[in-house]
Amino acid sequence: QVQLVESGGGLVQAGGSLRLSCAASGRTFSRYAMGWFRQAPGKEREFVSGINWSGGSTYYADSVKGRFTISRDNAKNTVYLQMNILKPDDTAVYYCAARDTWSSGTYIYTRRNEYGDWGQGTQVTVSS
Repeated sequence: QVQLVESGGGLVQAGGSLRLSCAASGRTFSRYAMGWFRQAPGKEREFVSGINWSGGSTYYADSVKGRFTISRDNAKNTVYLQMNILKPDDTAVYYCAARDTWSSGTYIYTRRNEYGDWGQGTQVTVSS
């Protein structure tokens, strides 16, 4: 099991930027594929972006492609989500999630039930 703590959320105007961080502790971080999900009020939690254990493979939801960038620093046990050109529709609680892949593979997992560990979330609010 790995423990995850998100940070970096806040209130930003449309067109602005935020960088979310997710710090992991517990087992060897570099074993894990990581994902970012978000949940807006009254909506289901949805996939935003994912990255494989090494950082060599990434994937994005169509709604954020070209605006968001996922990255990781295995030496710091942290995964990041750089969010640019934010829109009011990006307002949500953002969660990071981890799946143990034993440091192998390039596949990006996009479904909630494919991840075993979750953080508590960080609120992102984009004003128009």
